[in-house]
Amino acid sequence: MSNAPDSTQNNATIEDDEPDDWDKRIFSTGCSVENTAMNDCFFGKKDWRACKKEVRIAQPEASVLSYELSRRME
Repeated sequence: MSNAPDSTQNNATIEDDEPDDWDKRIFSTGCSVENTAMNDCFFGKKDWRACKKEVRIAQPEASVLSYELSRRME
């Protein structure tokens, strides 16, 4: 067994830093701050009911995102 780092694992880390299609869509709608706050809250509390404030703030932004995504899929 070698002590050399696994190159597959290193490549996955590098690729993770690049925004994927979902991230690009979130950023293009201008609601990335609200989305991040909502996701951070859920990640920390593991319960959407404890994140009502963040969900309410992100709700109008989700409508914008939904509209943008539906337009792009046509």
